[in-house]
Amino acid sequence: MHRLEGKVAVVTGGNSGIGLATAKRLHEEGARVVITGRDPRTLDAAVSAIGPGTLAVQSDVSKLADIDRLFSVVESKLGKIDVLFANAGIARFAPYSASEAGLFDELFATNVKGVYFTLQKSLPHLNDGASVILNTSVVASKGTENAGIYAATKAAVRSFARTAATELQGRNIRVNAVAPGPIATPIFGRTGLTQEQIEGFQAGITARVPMRRIGRAEEVASAVAFLASDDASYITGVELNVDGGMANL
Repeated sequence: MHRLEGKVAVVTGGNSGIGLATAKRLHEEGARVVITGRDPRTLDAAVSAIGPGTLAVQSDVSKLADIDRLFSVVESKLGKIDVLFANAGIARFAPYSASEAGLFDELFATNVKGVYFTLQKSLPHLNDGASVILNTSVVASKGTENAGIYAATKAAVRSFARTAATELQGRNIRVNAVAPGPIATPIFGRTGLTQEQIEGFQAGITARVPMRRIGRAEEVASAVAFLASDDASYITGVELNVDGGMANL
């Protein structure tokens, strides 16, 4: 199936985890894919994994100049954008009693400011009729221990999807969100938790998932590919849970 044949797709944070799996899927669907990330080594590896024609742009979404440069490079090399997956984000966890201002600032700079201005700065570069997908999280609608700041960032992104969908309907640009539940990705190793804590967290969270397992990044990628395609042509402003039923059951 090549639902995105000839389309230009940008995936922020496309060098690992959900972003990488999604970039691979969009490439398989026929899109010309652009990925971003902060680490040049993982970007190079991701390009090889995704396939021929993939363009990588080193970029940190918390830096507005990097976002400007990203879209300038994309337009100069590939033209207008048909699919934008604003996926880049970080996860850090701490209880209210131990949260510090630096943690708050770090998470909001990437997960909220980064997503907002990625979307805003993409607007002149999007084709009319484009599809924008934002990455939220099931924790935004659940009371998840130690996730107070992280969950708040994802709740903000959910709000962005609603507002942007309303503002951009005149250009027939659809804006939706995917809300992953627990997904097996390298992000667990960057949470600041010890391996023992990670294993305990995964065991505890799995017990709360009705399907009794952690999801795969490819399962989120399938949802993004659907929302990016014309199969979702009458869908905008929604948040599609990819969470094994966690949010609703």
